[in-house]
Amino acid sequence: MTEEPVLSIVLPAFNEEENIETAIRKAADAVDPLVDNYQIVVVDDGSSDSTPIVLQRLQKEMGSRLVLVTHEKNKGYGIALRSGFKISQGSFIFYTDSDCQFNLSELESFLPEIEKFDFILGYRVGRQDGELRLLVSNGYNALASFAFGLEVRDLNCSFKLFRREVLLALDLEDDHFFIDTEIVVKLYKAGCSYKQKGVRHYPRTRGRSTVRWTDVPLTFAALLKLWVKLR
Repeated sequence: MTEEPVLSIVLPAFNEEENIETAIRKAADAVDPLVDNYQIVVVDDGSSDSTPIVLQRLQKEMGSRLVLVTHEKNKGYGIALRSGFKISQGSFIFYTDSDCQFNLSELESFLPEIEKFDFILGYRVGRQDGELRLLVSNGYNALASFAFGLEVRDLNCSFKLFRREVLLALDLEDDHFFIDTEIVVKLYKAGCSYKQKGVRHYPRTRGRSTVRWTDVPLTFAALLKLWVKLR
C-alpha cells in the first residue's frame, strides 16, 4: 500500500518551458528534507511551448513524486489551481507559481505553524516588481482588507499553505487571479485560523509573466461580486 503524502505542492504552469524544470527540481530539493513523503502536482494549463515535453520527461524520471494534470486549452489560473487542489492527496496543500520567484526552503518555517493554524499566508519581502504594480497591489490589498474585514498584507502572494480538509471544503468559483483573494476570504468567513509570514521574493530571470493589465479590472469586478454575495 502506497503511503499517502504529507505535503502536496501545486504548481500551475502556462508556457513556462524556461522555468518549469528548475521549479520542480528546486521544489523537490527543498521539501525532501522536510517531510517523509510528498508529491509535486503540476497543472499544465494549455501550454503551447515545450512545457508538456519537459513535464513528460521529468515524470518518467520522478515517477509518483510528480503528478501531471493537463488542460488541452488555457482555462485560467483559478481553474488550474482548482484542478491541482482536487487531485492533491497530501494532508497539507501548498501552492506557488512556476516562475522560480520564491525559495521553497522557506517552507521549513511554515510547516510547524500549520500544526497550530488552518492556513499560513506568505507575504513578499523585498518584492521584485515595478513601482506602478506595487502601487496597484497595495491599493488592492487595502481595499480588499477593508471590504471583507481582513488584515492581510499580500493577498496575491502565491506562497500559501493549507490544511487539506479546510481548503477542499471551499466552493471556489473564480477562474482567474482573483482566486487568491477568494480562498482567503472564504476561509476567513468560515472561521478558519491563519498566520502571516514573510518570504523573500526574487526577480523573474526567465520567461514572461502571464499577468496582464487587463486582469486588473477583472479582479476588481470579481472583488465587488464576492462582496455583494457575502453581504
